[in-house]
Amino acid sequence: MRRNLAARIGVWSAHHRKTAILGWLLFVVLAAGIGGASGMVEMTDAENGAGDSARAEQILSDAGLSHRAGELVMVSSAEPDGWRTAARELAAAVQDTGEVTGLADPVASKDRKDALITFEMKGDPDTAADRVQPVLDAVAGVEKARPDVTVSQFGDASAGKWLGDLLSDDFKKAEFTAVPLALGILLVAFGAVVAALLPVALALTACMAAFGLLSLASHQLHLFQTTYSVMFLMGFAVGVDYCLFYLRRERDERAAGRDAETALRIAAATSGRAVLVSGLTVMVAMAGMFLSGLMLFKGFALATITVVCIAMLGSVTVLPALLSWLGDRIEAGRVPLLNRRGRRGDKQSGRIAGRVLRPVLNRPKFFAAASVVVLLVLAVPAIGMKTESLGLEKQFGSDSALSVAYRDISETFPGGPAPAQVVVEADDISAPAVRKALAGFDHVTVHRAQNVAEFEVPLPGGEKDLTALREDRLPAAFGSSGAHAYVTGEVAGSVDFNDQLKRGIAPVFLFITAVTFLLMLFCFRSYVIAVTSILLNLLSVAAAYGVMTAVFQHGWGAGLIGSEGVGAVESWMPLFVLVVLFGLSMDYHVFVVSRIREARGRGLANRAAIDEGIRRTAGAVTGAAVIMVAVFSVFATLSMQDMQQMGVGLAVAVLLDATLVRMVLLPSVMALLGERNWRTPRGLGRLPSPAHDEPSADPAPAPVGSGPR
Repeated sequence: MRRNLAARIGVWSAHHRKTAILGWLLFVVLAAGIGGASGMVEMTDAENGAGDSARAEQILSDAGLSHRAGELVMVSSAEPDGWRTAARELAAAVQDTGEVTGLADPVASKDRKDALITFEMKGDPDTAADRVQPVLDAVAGVEKARPDVTVSQFGDASAGKWLGDLLSDDFKKAEFTAVPLALGILLVAFGAVVAALLPVALALTACMAAFGLLSLASHQLHLFQTTYSVMFLMGFAVGVDYCLFYLRRERDERAAGRDAETALRIAAATSGRAVLVSGLTVMVAMAGMFLSGLMLFKGFALATITVVCIAMLGSVTVLPALLSWLGDRIEAGRVPLLNRRGRRGDKQSGRIAGRVLRPVLNRPKFFAAASVVVLLVLAVPAIGMKTESLGLEKQFGSDSALSVAYRDISETFPGGPAPAQVVVEADDISAPAVRKALAGFDHVTVHRAQNVAEFEVPLPGGEKDLTALREDRLPAAFGSSGAHAYVTGEVAGSVDFNDQLKRGIAPVFLFITAVTFLLMLFCFRSYVIAVTSILLNLLSVAAAYGVMTAVFQHGWGAGLIGSEGVGAVESWMPLFVLVVLFGLSMDYHVFVVSRIREARGRGLANRAAIDEGIRRTAGAVTGAAVIMVAVFSVFATLSMQDMQQMGVGLAVAVLLDATLVRMVLLPSVMALLGERNWRTPRGLGRLPSPAHDEPSADPAPAPVGSGPR
């Protein structure tokens, strides 16, 4: 029988296992070493933004006028003017660090019980967070020596340091929690230490290589701070899943009495092929993020495509080589109770799946309708979804010191922590008309050599005041002056980012749906299966949106995971979750439908093929889903709000996808469609048929190292 590409790769790797294994190790070491030495380059504010705010940042950058890292310190006392002595001591202590400039006199609040001290960090604002610790120590020292006052600090450098420390701690927590968790699940599933270690080791080495390659690529495409976390989340989950699918099929064939070579060849031709199709689909879906028009998503796309590609290639090359080399030693390190459970696992999963499928296939209309209703009910909260670029004060939780400081300063000095920053560009910044327009604003800094001016405007009313500033006040002042005024800052950046997302989501959605349809159409040669794939994915995504909105916007059940409602979903999350879930859903869909197609190719009737395909894949899909949900759930327990949202959204979607969608909705819909599932469009009838059928069980002439029993 003609072998498909995955089978040819698997057989080659098995016969050249030393080349495959050493080649993989060399690739990982070189990629990780060279990439680690090059370091990662993060994107600038201008690159991370959109619209007018990005234009303002770019003007300043081009003129060499990047903003210094500003800091705000509020000193509060119980009595009016009771803060004065502490404020003088604090200003002196901060000045003595030698790290600050532009230290301003304290500004008193209306009731004179609070004073706001502002200053800036010297040097490059990108490295200010690395140099702010002496300033933090000076402020803390004054607060400790003056128990009669309360001191609150918030700023670019202090928040940046907090964020950097938190991201580092969170990434270590994710890595040191997700890896043992996945290993434990695989140990229960296989009952043997070597079989459990193999997928984890391959997934980790794939992530290491991807980290190195991404660091190299970041010198051309600058990345966001959380990109490495996103890469690890995707790479580890997908890498373990791909190996699990492959390894499970090989063990199934050995349990069915096949010799080592035949079992490996069948696993390569079936599960290996499903891994290739799934990985390609995931990568193509991720490529849709390049159409968003935002560098943030381009970085996410590059990171996820890189790690999925490496994990996929490792699963179809080095994994069969390792299986060929290990042979029966894959069972080494058996855990007696777990080993018996692992051996019974597929049969138990198959029996449970059979009990679930029996009523589903007997009453497909009822179960299809009920499943759709459940998913739509979960999706209802998404109708009122509100998105925004969550500021650092919301990212860290309302009880964190940084959030408390931000809130106290904002309430006492409205618009202080997040003012609008206006950048004015003109051919001649000294022209009389421009000078007259600038005279209407306070604290204007003019850079004559660059023909640029800048000033700040408080926004106590948030977006409402920003709209008034952009549409009324600035046009009235500069409309006839010949100068152009652009607004940036936290509020403006969030508004512009959201506007770009709204424009970018349509082309991304059209791209991933169209490409997914074409891939499924060619893979299964059925437009019905292609359309069904897209509709099922959309239902899973809608349900995930609803749960994210309910938990993080409205706060329903947020306390159960140690989080809280912040009134909005992170602005980049809906598009990211859409693309990722569209790709990840294909893992299970391709794996399950491929097995149904195999049974169908052997001559089974539609319902019998559905029953056999789902029962035979139940163990692998359950194990893969448990690992993915566990890894994503780890991210739901991290400190950052956006990581929590991503973890919950992906975990819920995968859980629903692997249970309700694949076990109930998919079989019921396929049963209702009957023979229409397998209709091949005329145009595809002339193309070579992608092989789904199981390869011949006859062993190859030469053995491929079964290893000692």
